[in-house]
Amino acid sequence: MSISLVIADDHPLILDALQNLFHLEPDVQVLACCRDGEETLQAVRQHRPDLLILDLRMPTKDGLAVLQEMCQEKLPTRVVVLTGQLDENEALRFMRLGVRGVVLKEMAPQLLVQCVRKVHVGERWLEHRSTSRVLDKLLQGEAGARELAGRLTPRELEITHLVASGLRNGVIARRLCLSKGRGARHRIALPLPAWE
Repeated sequence: MSISLVIADDHPLILDALQNLFHLEPDVQVLACCRDGEETLQAVRQHRPDLLILDLRMPTKDGLAVLQEMCQEKLPTRVVVLTGQLDENEALRFMRLGVRGVVLKEMAPQLLVQCVRKVHVGERWLEHRSTSRVLDKLLQGEAGARELAGRLTPRELEITHLVASGLRNGVIARRLCLSKGRGARHRIALPLPAWE
């Protein structure tokens, strides 16, 4: 099954590199490349892609404004945020607006491809450092801990606490009596709640 994408970034070099990256994937089709928020919204409305790869800092409308309009219009396109940096407050705000994945620009290109594939099949993706900071922030507040506990199974909650404390896969696997590979799978594909 083909994955249709719209890519939005205001830097021509990054936009071109992303287009070339996904051109190498036979099951991915780039429908549009956009350099500002308004152009991005028009492309998503017109093409109705499966996924939007969205830079947060763009002219005319930033990523937050694009996400807010997409939510208001109930556009079904799933969003992966691609950013140079992200603090935990921003990450929480974007997750509440329906973002399904967050990838930092410093990450290896193949991680973005993996993220797109996981998000396309309905999973969520946050790179490790963002996940740790976001989960730590949620777990610090009593209300956040209750909300998280109510949405995760006991095993997922246990893994969440271990990831948020910054433990590596091997340590988590030993504590949970899992093979290291299984621990990594849990850690990457942890189903985060859909905050709304």
